[in-house]
Amino acid sequence: MIDTVAWVCLSEGRVLGTRTRGRELFYIPGGKRRSGESDTDTLFREVREEVAVDLLPGTVEHFGTYEADADGHGAGVLVRMACYTAEHRGTPVASAEIEEVRWLEYADRDLTAPVDRAVFDDLKAAGRLV
Repeated sequence: MIDTVAWVCLSEGRVLGTRTRGRELFYIPGGKRRSGESDTDTLFREVREEVAVDLLPGTVEHFGTYEADADGHGAGVLVRMACYTAEHRGTPVASAEIEEVRWLEYADRDLTAPVDRAVFDDLKAAGRLV
């Protein structure tokens, strides 16, 4: 099981997606927890590294936790992704290993990793994703 944390950032009915250099699929910004890190520690660090924005303490809310096959890790490897929403300061831009940042609609669902598709489905069902 790969343990990850992700930031669900919505704007005008679209969700922020990132594509890592050399990869085809988009991912909701976030990443793997380091030893001893809390969800919020991981979230703040990964979002800063990947899209160069600061999340605002006190605005973080759990959105949901999802599990699916881990993209690119072979059969039987699962990823668990704890998702959070939070207000932020700054404009998301590609940083570190991120090659592209894009605002994704539900029609872009198949361009994302399997675990992200479940998030897209929940956002669409809640009327939060165009």
